[in-house]
Parts: sequence; structure tokens; C-alpha cells
Amino acid sequence: MKRKIDLLEGPIVSTLARLAFPVMGTSLIQMGYNLVDMIWIGRLGSGAVAAVGAAGMFMWLANGFTTIPRIGGQVNIGQSLGADRPEAAAEYARGALRMGAFLGILYGIISVVFHRQLIDFFMLNSPEVIRDARIYLLITCGLIVFSFLDQVLGGILAAMGNTVTTFRVTTIGLVLNFILDPVLIFGIGPIPRMGVAGAALATVFAQIIVFVLYLISVWHEPVIFRNLHLMKRTRRSYVKDIAVIGFPPAIQDALFSAISMVIARLIAGWGDAAVAVQKVGSQIESISWMTAGGFSTAVNAFVAQNYGAGKPERIKKGVQTAAGIMAAWGLFTSFLLLAFPEFFFRIFITEKDVIPMGVDYLRIIGISEIFMCLEGAATGAFQGMGKTVPPSVTGVLFNTLRIPVAMLLSSTVLELNGVWWTLTLSCVLKGTVLPVWFIIVFMKYYKNARKRTAEI
Repeated sequence: MKRKIDLLEGPIVSTLARLAFPVMGTSLIQMGYNLVDMIWIGRLGSGAVAAVGAAGMFMWLANGFTTIPRIGGQVNIGQSLGADRPEAAAEYARGALRMGAFLGILYGIISVVFHRQLIDFFMLNSPEVIRDARIYLLITCGLIVFSFLDQVLGGILAAMGNTVTTFRVTTIGLVLNFILDPVLIFGIGPIPRMGVAGAALATVFAQIIVFVLYLISVWHEPVIFRNLHLMKRTRRSYVKDIAVIGFPPAIQDALFSAISMVIARLIAGWGDAAVAVQKVGSQIESISWMTAGGFSTAVNAFVAQNYGAGKPERIKKGVQTAAGIMAAWGLFTSFLLLAFPEFFFRIFITEKDVIPMGVDYLRIIGISEIFMCLEGAATGAFQGMGKTVPPSVTGVLFNTLRIPVAMLLSSTVLELNGVWWTLTLSCVLKGTVLPVWFIIVFMKYYKNARKRTAEI
């Protein structure tokens, strides 16, 4: 635990970079694994991709529930450390981990009991695709508690200014996953060919290894984890603080996942191949949104500690730096998706009748990348200040509008492309409104803070 970064002192750019780059590296490695995973599954055919895409929606939905202890814990821990209250930080960490374990077990039980009904929602066409989707759901979501705990632990470490540990343990887990994927999917020696079930088992096993590595890494950490006392009850006021901060973004994430499921059901009207296109396209696009999400985590931690320490000038410079970096990254990814859509899509699916659909998806969605990145920077800044409602309101509003707009545009001559244009337009709106909203809120806080300082 010697990798903690002092977020309250030192040059803004280098401090933020040292915090953000391991998180971004973790996201890029995760993205790389997801892409390789999709390459292997793609070799089984577009049906297997559709099955994983449908079942994977419920792993995505699970992230909404994880957000409560992850974001709620991270923000409160960061602000407590910034205000020099390590005992409170430890208690927030305990509450976040207990809440994460409870929600993970509950989600797993529901997924196992109702796995048939959950997959039937998508109205998939092929019996084989439906069977594979159910198997994938049973394995990945049935044991999702380890994913919940991994994310909460990552949030706690980020709040402490330690993103290097998360990068290291996640990298090891993903390398292991990378090795296990082809072995379990296609079989080797005495290991039988498991197909989609093999991909699910590789994912879960890697999550368990990451959890164990986290425990080893934090076992002797003196500030928080040595004072964690997991069996001790967390005070209700602390649990309430976690819920108040974490609930709005959790609603946003869960609703976003639910809306995506409805959109996926609409897409299924064009066949299982269309579902596969969205799954592969979103994985390619993750070069942008996973990096934005990782950088958002870093901005959250940076702002939280400096907000707790009452340093508005440092927050201002940090957010400006983050927005500039993310804007540049968004422009770069837009260029890649607009200039080379067929090249990227052919890596995953080579079926001639599917490729044109994938090219259309990447070209249309590529327009929105810079806005998606700016939304991520603004979200992290808002969350670090403990103001999780604005990102949630923006996300809920524009994501909910996706359903009627997608139904409207897809009924025109645009057909399936109308759905892709809907996704792009909502990202453009979120990436415009939320940064402007943050500027308005922050300037009010900044002026009040300067005024209080002048009076002192």
C-alpha cells in the first residue's frame, strides 16, 4: 500500500495523471479483454454472440446495484480523508463492503431463480441461442458477488489515491481470463469444449482471483483496512450517507441498463444478427466509454479529497485538465470509428450479410464519442463534490427518451439505423447539458468559497 498518491498537494497535471492513468490502463485492459473475448465467441458464430449479448445485459444491470456501495463509499471515504477523518473513512469502507456483499448475493439468487424469464424477455428466435443465453446468465450472474466486491474495493482504493493496486490485480485477472477463454470455449486435451459456458466460467474464475489478490494487497494497510472490523455493525448514519450519495447514480445506471434491454428487444426485431451487431459494436466502441468511465473514477477521487479539504482552486484546475484530456481522447476514437469501421468489425464477425450493419453502427455511433467522454469527466466531478443528482437527472431524462425516439426513427426509412441514430443523439445531448450544468454549479461554489476565504 505504498502506492497512494497525495491528491491535496503537488502539481495538478502530474497528480491527476498519476491517479488517472492506472485507472485508464485498467479500463483499456478490460476493454482489450472484452474485445478478445468477443473474438473467441465470434468464432462460434453470430448466434453465440447474440446469446452472450442478451445475457450480458443482466451483468450490465448489476452494475447499477453495485454503484450504491461503490460510488457512495468512494465519495464519503475520499471526503473523510480530505478532512483528516480516517476513523470515519474506515467505517464508510466497512459499510460499503457489507452492502456490496449483501446486494451481490441477493442479485445472484434472483438471477438463478428467474433465469428463464429473464432471457425470455428478449424474445430471441433460435432455441440454441436461448439455451446458451440462459447458461451464460446462470454462471456469470449466479456468482456475481465477487464482481460486486471487486468494484467496491476498487472504489475504496481510488478514494485513498491508490489506483495502482487496482491496475495490478485487474491486469492479472484479465491475463488469466485471456488464457482461460480459448481453453474453456474450445477445449484442449482432457478439458472438453464448453462453448459459451466456457466463456462464462473464465470470467467468473478471473473475478474470484481478482478478489483474492485485493485481499492480499490490502491486508496490512494501516489507515483503513487494519481498522475495518467487518463483523462490527456500521452506524446507520454512515449507511444512510452511502445510500444518499450512491442511490441517484445507481438509479441512473440501472435504468440505463433496463432501457438498453428494451432497445435490444426492439433490435431483435431485425433478427439475432442485429443483436450481435450491437454487442460487437458496443465492445469496439468501449475504447471510448470504458476509458471515460475510468477517468471519471479518477476525477471523482481527486475532487472528493480536495472538496473535503476545501480547495476550490485545485478542483477547478483538475477538472479543466481532465476535460481537456477526455476531449482529445474522444476526438481520437471518433476518428478511428469513422475512418475504419469495416476493418474493426471484421475482426469479430466475418459473415458478409452482417458486416454492412456493423459498419453503419460504428459510423453513426462514432459521432458521439467526444460528448460521451465529456459527460464522463463532468460526472466524476459532480460525484466528487457529493452532488450525484445532476448526472442522474441528465442520464435518466435523455436515456429514457431513447425508447420513444428509437421506435419513431426505426419506423421511418432509416429502419435499424434509426436506433443507432437515437443512441448517438442522446449521447450528444448528455455530453452537452451535463458539462454546462457542472460549470454553473461549480462557479457558484467557487465564488462562495473565495468569499469565505476573503472574510477570514
